[in-house]
Amino acid sequence: MRLAFAGTPTAALPTLAALLKSRHEVVAVITRPDARAGRGQRLAPSPVTRRAGEAGLEVLQPDRPGDPAFLARLREIGPDCCPVVAYGALLPQSALDVPRYGWVNLHFSILPAWRGAAPVQHAILHGDDLTGATTFRIVRELDAGPVFGVLTEPIRPSDTAGDLLDRLAAAGAELMVATLDGIQSGELAAREQPVHGVSPAPKITPADARVDWGAPAMAVDRLVRACTPEPGAWTELDGVRVKLWPVTVADGADQLAAGEIRALRDRVLVGTATRPVLLGDVQPHGKRRMPAADWARGLRLGGQAVLA
Repeated sequence: MRLAFAGTPTAALPTLAALLKSRHEVVAVITRPDARAGRGQRLAPSPVTRRAGEAGLEVLQPDRPGDPAFLARLREIGPDCCPVVAYGALLPQSALDVPRYGWVNLHFSILPAWRGAAPVQHAILHGDDLTGATTFRIVRELDAGPVFGVLTEPIRPSDTAGDLLDRLAAAGAELMVATLDGIQSGELAAREQPVHGVSPAPKITPADARVDWGAPAMAVDRLVRACTPEPGAWTELDGVRVKLWPVTVADGADQLAAGEIRALRDRVLVGTATRPVLLGDVQPHGKRRMPAADWARGLRLGGQAVLA
């Protein structure tokens, strides 16, 4: 089949690579416009834009996928199908109608669970033991289209969202190729999603990523892992924001008040509603990432220090 691949971030790259090696022909890539990034806020191409350029593919970057000029060019290209991985924009019906086999999305959950922009983060945040990836035909309703294929993946106790997404992106690339093979051969038919078990997974904002030390230790652990690497869990000490990397629930440690810091020679404990947690790496605003013990020594933290 002739394919126009739609995707934007790093998580989309394994699928693009797998499609380029498959029996299908990738004739163009659709991705989000260059965005400002980094301290200098300079315009930078997406990971998919860079990879498409290396492969010599035509790159389409509409401000909106309903733009007439974009739709006209897509019709000229004439894709049979548009595979999608984390493209990042809602598709109007005028775009959905262009390829004869539609747009096939790789979504990183077992639908209908965790429909939305942050399925991997929400699976970790809510303590799921199992997640996966699903290929489905895109319809107007968010992540509600009929399903072609599913894979499962256990969530490990130490998984961050980044760890889990990397595994799902790699396994999902194979699922996408198998799905397109089945669509082309006529051997694979989509089935409607169950009407029960729908759960939303909206984007997690920096405000959502602030640690509540009055929550149980397990909830703190899940929040930090769910927000690593993005948007990054954080707290404050004396009004200064401190970014956090994964913590460890401390067994056998003395109880501390919520947010209370106990700095020992080689480790830093913080109180929660249940057991304390051991801080991992931290990054105070404007400084480098460092082990929590180094941070505590540099501040000469006293017995009354409390994170908020």
